[in-house]
Amino acid sequence: MPAPITGLHHVTAITADAQKNIDFYTGVLGLRLVKLTVNFDDPGSYHLYYGDELGRPGTIMTFFAWAGAFRGKVGPPQVTATAFAVPAGAMEFWTTRLSEKSVTTQPLATRFGEPVLTFADPDGMPIEIVGSADPKGTPWATGPVSAEHAIRGFHGVTISEEGYENTAKLLIDVMGFTSIGSEQNRFRYQAGSGDRFASIVDLICVPDARHGSMGAGVVHHVAYRAGDDAVQLAWRKKSPARGSTFPP
Repeated sequence: MPAPITGLHHVTAITADAQKNIDFYTGVLGLRLVKLTVNFDDPGSYHLYYGDELGRPGTIMTFFAWAGAFRGKVGPPQVTATAFAVPAGAMEFWTTRLSEKSVTTQPLATRFGEPVLTFADPDGMPIEIVGSADPKGTPWATGPVSAEHAIRGFHGVTISEEGYENTAKLLIDVMGFTSIGSEQNRFRYQAGSGDRFASIVDLICVPDARHGSMGAGVVHHVAYRAGDDAVQLAWRKKSPARGSTFPP
């Protein structure tokens, strides 16, 4: 049995406008642009990487910058929200900051006992800020947002599906996640080891929702953390035997 997965590593999405994307994720959310490369699968476009000061696993939000890409449709079976963690006491700050930056937010909600602020990035991709009693992570000490309020990394992702059972089985039986609760049609799972940093996957069962489509404003993929190369190789050997596949 490979060493357990400890949580999220990175989330990659698509943007149609690199400059607007940079302005939002650095200037509004206060993340650091830790790296800019070409997209190695599409060298004619850029790949943007945001994260904490050091670009630690569990903080990295990346974007394939495809200029002028058509906007995708967010819906099942896709990641339909990416959530960042902040200290619970920082929610008033973020409500005010987003308003001052002319970002429209939904009314502050409570989910599994935590405050949640929902809004969209310039491409229309749903983003959440979640106030956590113990958000883990290390704030960027000299970033544009004060350390006491700064994003610490991911809280988790939400995946919407017509039926959640198969993905739940994969998370629990193969990836070692644990079911930790449910609210209405939302089912929460947490990575089974580590310090619980960036470790949440929520599954939403929406059998009648309109299907999503790939494009700008849509998550392309989610990556999970393995402790080292040997652990990653062990997972590559294990998962195909359990019905999952990996690219070469």
